[in-house]
Order: sequence, then structure tokens, then C-alpha cells
Amino acid sequence: MFDVVTDEVQMPDGNVAKRDYMVHIGAVGVVALDDEGRVVLVRQYRHPVGQHLWELPAGLIDVAGEALDRAAVRELEEEADLTAGRLDVLVDMYPSPGCSTEVIRLFLARDLSPVPPERRHERRDEEAGMVVRRFDLDEAVAMALRGEIANAACLVGVLAAARARDCDWSSLRPLDTPFERRELALPS
Repeated sequence: MFDVVTDEVQMPDGNVAKRDYMVHIGAVGVVALDDEGRVVLVRQYRHPVGQHLWELPAGLIDVAGEALDRAAVRELEEEADLTAGRLDVLVDMYPSPGCSTEVIRLFLARDLSPVPPERRHERRDEEAGMVVRRFDLDEAVAMALRGEIANAACLVGVLAAARARDCDWSSLRPLDTPFERRELALPS
């Protein structure tokens, strides 16, 4: 998923300093909105912060050759048992640019339908106890502003989706929008 590397970087004053950072493969996330204007959030335990967090259905870009929109739909199916009839690019974000190359593309998914029971993903590990819940988008925005949503991708996604809705979806981008990321190979 990631590796930590050290580069020597020339600073603006000419001095050279060592900088450690994570080389990360990147991720996708999905702001899934149903026909009633509710956003689908998942709550799962995150060991590094020792908390259960509200998050978007999301995951790593870790399937070779998989298109980003397909990865987003796969994560939506695996984590929320939903699929989308419509997908648009919502926003791209660097959650921790001071220490990581990770970039996350967030998609807006609409025209949701359930994944048939026989095709549902078996959830394991931290996903086994995951809670899936729908919140009115305006309530999710309020949750973000009250500090009840602390996951960066979820914060950005919920706020961006509310803004896109308020602008009659004019800020959405097509699926073929270039995805800019620093291409660094992870050690094998």
C-alpha cells in the first residue's frame, strides 16, 4: 500500500535537507446519493486513530489496469452493497501532502440500486463490523461542521457534493478527466 522514502531536497535558500514521506498508490472514494438526497456513509474502526469513523465507501487503486470509475463502483458494491447508474468526477484531493504522495479521486454516484444478495462481497477484518447508513446530505454537512465526520475524504466529499447540488451539478466533471498524480513505483 505504501512505503516510506527519504529524498534530499534543495531548499529555496540553497541548503539541502532530507525529507521523509510515504509513497502511496492512491485511492478512490464515492459520494453515493440516493433519489431522496441522502448520502451513504460507512462507519468503521481505524486502528491508527483508535476510533470508529464515518467515511465514504472508498478503497485503494490496487487492481492493475482497473479504470478509476470501475474501482469506485467496486468499492461501492463491496462496502455498501450498492451500484450506480450514473457516476461523475466530483473532486481530487491530497489528504496529507506534507507527508504522503496519496491522491484520492472522489466520484459522485447517483441512480443507486442494490447489489443482488448472491453477488455481495463478504466483509472481513475491519469491514466485518462496518455499519452502512444513509444521511440527508444537509445533515451530513452539519455533522462535518460539528466534528462528527473527521475523515478527510468524507469531509471533502460531503461538502463538495452539497456545493455541486447547490450549483445544479454544474461543477461535476466527466469520467475521462485526467487524474494527476506523482507516479512513483512501490518497492516489490
